[in-house]
Amino acid sequence: MMADTRGLPRIGVLVPFTNTNLEPDLMRMRVPGTTLHFQRMGGYDVDEIPGADQMAGLGASDISHDLRMIAGVRPDIVLYGCTSATLTHGPEFDTNLAENISDMCGARCVTAAGALVAALQALGVRQVGFSSPYLGEINRQAARFLQSQGIETVGCADISRELGNYGQGELQPDEIHDLACRADHEQAEAIVLSCTDMRSVEVVERVEAALGKPVVTSNQAMMFCLMRALNLPRHSMLPGRLFDCL
Repeated sequence: MMADTRGLPRIGVLVPFTNTNLEPDLMRMRVPGTTLHFQRMGGYDVDEIPGADQMAGLGASDISHDLRMIAGVRPDIVLYGCTSATLTHGPEFDTNLAENISDMCGARCVTAAGALVAALQALGVRQVGFSSPYLGEINRQAARFLQSQGIETVGCADISRELGNYGQGELQPDEIHDLACRADHEQAEAIVLSCTDMRSVEVVERVEAALGKPVVTSNQAMMFCLMRALNLPRHSMLPGRLFDCL
C-alpha cells in the first residue's frame, strides 16, 4: 500500500466554469503533499465571445456562494484563477478582490493578474512582450494594468481570430509557442503568456530556449506566488527560470 503523502497546505482554486486547463496545470506543478480543491464559478455567458465587457462582468460577479464552498476545506491559500477578469478593472480592483476573498475564506489569496506582476517583479523585469488569446481591448487593458505597476509592454501578439470560451482552451501548444515568439521584441526582457485557460505551461521551456528570455504564464505565476507565500520546496515539475527566484 502506498503511503499517504498528504499533510502540506490545502490550496483552494476558483476556476471559470468553461476552463479546462487550469486544473491539469496546477496538478502537474503542485508540490507533493499539498492538495488542490477546486470550485467552479460562473458570471458569464458561455456562448458569447469573451471580450472586455464579459470578462469585467465575471470579475464583478457575486462569488459569495463559491467562497463559502471553497472555505469548507479550510484552505491555507485561495487562487482566483482568471487573469482577464481583474485585468479589465485595474490594480485597485484586483487588490480589493484578493482582500475580500481572504477575509471570507480566512486564507491568503493570490489572483492570476496579481501573480503575473509579482512574478515579473521577482525576475526584475521592466519591459515585456505580451501575448494572449484575448481580443484587442483586453490586451490594451492588460498593458495599462502592467504599466501602472512599472512594467512596459514593448511587444504584443494575439491569436488573430475570435475565440469562444472553449476555443481558448483548445489552442494547441505549437500555436501557443508561435504566439509567444510573435510577442518578442528586442527590448523585451521576458515574455508573458496571459490566460489561465491556455496550455502555456507546456511550452515555457521551449520558448525560453528559443528566445533566451524568461517566460511567465498565468498558471505558472500563481504556483510561484503560492509556493513563495507558503515557503514550499522546489521540485522537478516546475517549468521555467521563474522558479529560480524561489
